[in-house]
Amino acid sequence: MSEWFETPEGLADRAWAHLERAAAEPGAPMRLFSLSSTGLGGGAEARMMVLRGADRAGWTLRAQTDRASRKVDELQATPLATLLFWHGADSLQIRARARMAVQTGRVVEEAWNEVPEAARRNYGGQPPPSTPMGRAEDYEETAERQRFAVLAARVTSLDILHLGDRHRRAIIAPDQDANWLAP
Repeated sequence: MSEWFETPEGLADRAWAHLERAAAEPGAPMRLFSLSSTGLGGGAEARMMVLRGADRAGWTLRAQTDRASRKVDELQATPLATLLFWHGADSLQIRARARMAVQTGRVVEEAWNEVPEAARRNYGGQPPPSTPMGRAEDYEETAERQRFAVLAARVTSLDILHLGDRHRRAIIAPDQDANWLAP
């Protein structure tokens, strides 16, 4: 029997298994990821986020954010992003390229209801994110339901790199076979 990293399909299966686990288990290795987008000034922007949903059948990933954050404006202006994941024990990197949608209002009501009361203050606060302040104490935490947003990523491709004794890299896209790439 072959190892999971010896075929492009094996890499894809392992990648999705890790992503689905990360969305379901708070301590999972790929729970935190880097979201990169195009900044409003044209440069690249990156920030760490928490994976909240992964659906292989639908080729979607989800995260949550404050609607007033700069990343929301960036993704509405240019709805393309790369989500970067790393699994140290497997020496596995996943770059998920995606088309992003910012969801708000009633469509995210179920997700809001799942946010623990203590964590709801992550979606709100005065002044809003990125506002210059004179002192750190000038910020006040508040829970503001109208500021809660879900970032829904429709994955257009997974670029998967395994850094084993022999580096292997594959790319897969919805409705396409996985193919090898030079690492």
